[in-house]
Amino acid sequence: MRTIEYLKYIVEEIHSTVFATVDQEGRPVTCAIDLMDYDENGLYFLTAKGKNFYDRLKRNESIAFTAMKGNDTLSCVALSVQGRAKEIGPEMLPGLFAKNSYMEKIYPDEASRSGLTVFKICEGTGEWFDLSKHPIERAAFSFGGAQEKASGYFVTGKCIGCKLCYSKCSQKCIDITKKPVVIEQEHCLHCGNCFEICPTRAVERR
Repeated sequence: MRTIEYLKYIVEEIHSTVFATVDQEGRPVTCAIDLMDYDENGLYFLTAKGKNFYDRLKRNESIAFTAMKGNDTLSCVALSVQGRAKEIGPEMLPGLFAKNSYMEKIYPDEASRSGLTVFKICEGTGEWFDLSKHPIERAAFSFGGAQEKASGYFVTGKCIGCKLCYSKCSQKCIDITKKPVVIEQEHCLHCGNCFEICPTRAVERR
């Protein structure tokens, strides 16, 4: 999928997420936040200026969140994003309330909305993880100029083609027809079994 499709899925299919921010002592704090809109460059949410959440965002723009959809673990799609959230002010409030009409029950009139402000996650990297598929599906994406970082396990030229890694791979996502063998990153569980069993230490963790 394209990045904007991941952002759309977060907003329209999941919507409610668990955010992590950092308090004054550098300790992580989580809270439930609804993501209310998206575009090609980011995600939008609102909060009240009187909340501790607002204070944490203003002290440190770094955020991370996880969003999940599914009836149980094996039907679950999870998306995780980490990046930077910037306050953009109240101008988008009417549009966000129009798209998220349930907010009118929380803030029913203009007076009650006077302390609200909008934040944009203006850059970030993310990961899609789908446990409903077998083998599992994993994909990375980025937006707002953030750079994707390759992570996981990769096989180097030290590989001798012994196939022990394949024997321990729960997803059988290693192409053993090649030498060095190739880990199919889009299906890798990141369990590390291949790394642990490789006799020549040909598998690297990045």
